[in-house]
Amino acid sequence: MGNRKNAEAWKEAKKRCRLNSADIQMAKELGMKSKSLLKNIPSRNQQWKAPVKVWIGDLYEKKFGRVLTVKQDPNKASNKKQSVQQTSISSDDWDDLPF
Repeated sequence: MGNRKNAEAWKEAKKRCRLNSADIQMAKELGMKSKSLLKNIPSRNQQWKAPVKVWIGDLYEKKFGRVLTVKQDPNKASNKKQSVQQTSISSDDWDDLPF
């Protein structure tokens, strides 16, 4: 029963924080809980605070020296099958990302 509740909590965090499967995997590998992601969503008066997606990516890169990205198989685009792929990205590149 607790496992189902935990899965629902991660699903909620994924939706509200606008994360993908790679972001969730990075958060779990960092030892984060779904509740901590929800607590770190920046409010309107916290313009200095990075979005949760960027925050997770920065922490993961500092710890592991790389980030995980989602790569969609073009042959299976209709099935929306995704695989997680390791990618090295410098912290300067975060400014160019569209989020």
